[in-house]
Order: sequence, then structure tokens, then C-alpha cells
Amino acid sequence: MTDYLLVDISNSYTKLAFASATRISNPMRIATSKLSSSVVARFLRKREVRKVVVSSVVPAKNPAISKAARKVDVLWLDSTQKLVDFGTAVTFDIVSDRRTYIGGVIAPGLEAMTNFLYQRTALLPQLSLKEPRRAIGKSTIEAMLSGAVFGYRGLVREIVARIRAEQFPRKKIYTVATGGYAQLIAARLPEISAVRPHLTLEGLRIVANLN
Repeated sequence: MTDYLLVDISNSYTKLAFASATRISNPMRIATSKLSSSVVARFLRKREVRKVVVSSVVPAKNPAISKAARKVDVLWLDSTQKLVDFGTAVTFDIVSDRRTYIGGVIAPGLEAMTNFLYQRTALLPQLSLKEPRRAIGKSTIEAMLSGAVFGYRGLVREIVARIRAEQFPRKKIYTVATGGYAQLIAARLPEISAVRPHLTLEGLRIVANLN
């Protein structure tokens, strides 16, 4: 029997992964809009688990988990328990060296910003986000990519700098990036100490162990 099925339901995508008390298997990612009780039930049929552990910021999808779990115990995390996450919204959560939560910053996510341009303009195309080749674009797509990726790195750099100056003026800080676009954005940012793409799932595993 496997210890846990970990489920991280965010606005854009949902990650599901089996986990023992010490490690997480490779997660599966699906669009949250396609998450249903049948999808979760199909996943649960692969392995018998002791507990389903869920973090969700989409309450409308929560019944799908409860229905699929049936008699399996479900541990729910409150939606306010967030981590630094390059997803639909990017959240900066600041924790002291004593492991106390200091506060946070929330900004629109990279995908949300680029989708806004696509949805609100007649001629701008939808982007497939990747590293731009140059700052000055020679086409509409190149120009949008530059604005999105380089601009977003600027946003992250400025916020991290202000957090450092305001809260840790004479201390070294450790910055961990996670979420769907963490690898892309953090790639050229020396301010980012580490990229942990499945940090939320790792957190779910730790919380499950504590409970």
C-alpha cells in the first residue's frame, strides 16, 4: 500500500502524485478545467493509498476529490497556505530564519498577463512561452516574448530587492522558486537560490507525515 496520493489544485493546472513518507513519484499534470471525480478515481485505482492529501484554491473542484476518494481519508489544506509559486498568480511568501511567516506579495502570473493581451486585443497572438532570442523583437511574437519573459524577470527582481531592503538589509536570504514557469523565469535570475518545481507537493507530503 502507498502512503499518500498528493493533489495540488491550482487555478490553471492540477498535479497528482503518489508518495511515501519520504519521497514523491513523478507527478501527472492536467488542466484544472478537466479535473473530475472519474479522473481522480482512475488515478486511485492504480494504487491503494492510506490517505489523499489536497491543497486547493478552486473550491468548485473539491467535491470531485471527495466523491472519488470514497472511504479513503482526505486531508485538506486551507487555500491560504501558499508557497512562492510561478503559476496563475505569482506569490512571494517571506519566512524568517525562525520559521515564522512574515508576510507576502501577490502579483499577476506570467500566463495570466500574456493571456490578457491575447484576449483583449484583436491582432496579438497567443504565446507559447519560452526563452526569447533577443530583447528587441523582429516580429510580433518575438516582441511579446521579450516583454513577457524579460519584463517578468524585472518584476521578480524588483520585488525580491524590495523585500531584501525592507526586511533583511544586512542578512543573506535564500529564495526558492516553484510552479509552472519557475524554471523559465529563474534561469537568468541570480537572485533565485534554487528551483523546486514540485515544492507544493513536497509540502503536502510533509504535512501528511505530521498528521
